[in-house]
Amino acid sequence: MSPSQPATDDAADLPRHLLGLEGVSAGTINRVLEEAQGFRALLEKADKKTDALKGRTIINLFFEASTRTRTSFELAGKRLSADVINISASASSLQKGETWLDTVRTLEAMTPDALVIRHPDSGAPHLAARALDSHCAVINGGDGPHEHPTQALLDVLTIQHHKGPIDGLKVAIVGDAAHSRVARSQIHALHTLGAAEIRLVGPKTLMPAEAAPALGVQVFHNADAGLKGVDVIIMLRMQMERIRGAAVPSQREYFRLYGLDPARVERAADDVLVMHPGPMNRGVEIASEVADGPYSVILPQVTNGLAIRMAVLNLLARQRQSAGPA
Repeated sequence: MSPSQPATDDAADLPRHLLGLEGVSAGTINRVLEEAQGFRALLEKADKKTDALKGRTIINLFFEASTRTRTSFELAGKRLSADVINISASASSLQKGETWLDTVRTLEAMTPDALVIRHPDSGAPHLAARALDSHCAVINGGDGPHEHPTQALLDVLTIQHHKGPIDGLKVAIVGDAAHSRVARSQIHALHTLGAAEIRLVGPKTLMPAEAAPALGVQVFHNADAGLKGVDVIIMLRMQMERIRGAAVPSQREYFRLYGLDPARVERAADDVLVMHPGPMNRGVEIASEVADGPYSVILPQVTNGLAIRMAVLNLLARQRQSAGPA
């Protein structure tokens, strides 16, 4: 589908909401990636706007602090010519005692076409989607440590742009996987698209509670062993706001054992990609010379994030027109 043309009847094949990537088919993921490729090309032009969502309304409802994701969704909506409204919990009626679901229902009554929700509690976007009576699409902008689907999709788009198909690649996800919604979405997407091997690398205290076989990953507590021969390294931020107690002795010790420095990059494949969902903690998860080095695609991830969010909004916000009244 061209980014500037109306959605076709096959929009009906898409899910109504994007709440996570667990159980989402390869066909649906590839449909979003294909759409994003068109928008990625648009972003390289002088005129970066399209009227694809002219007349549509997007509401970004963030119950948790965010700069990258909220800005990316806001800019994506505006590049599509949608009316975009940003609401943060600190400025909402929640401060006056209203429940967050009442806030969602009130916003639904204003007939938006898509509602992007970030919430500190896992499952909050799912509850919101079940509470809606209209055909407004709910998009998960990150729910607690559960999932962050658009981040995983932009990571996949970045990998494909540099490596081609995901099928057959070895990917290492390094760091605080226990508290990372990004890691869970990445694992689902990479499995669905046929990655040969997914490794989680980090200390036992920062590994998910789920058993490795249940996630379909290999766990390495030694970073040098975990990075050997991998095609892609995805570094994770230390989720200090979610960690209870002392998960690691110190940030300095963590970097010594698990930080990505040039020596560890050398253990990976010769054409390895280095990625990070941001924001980065330099000197804790990753050395500056790696983050700014020749293998890094961290800034292209940000650009691809805009393309992915344009694709998701364009595909899901259009469905209201074809669906008609609820």
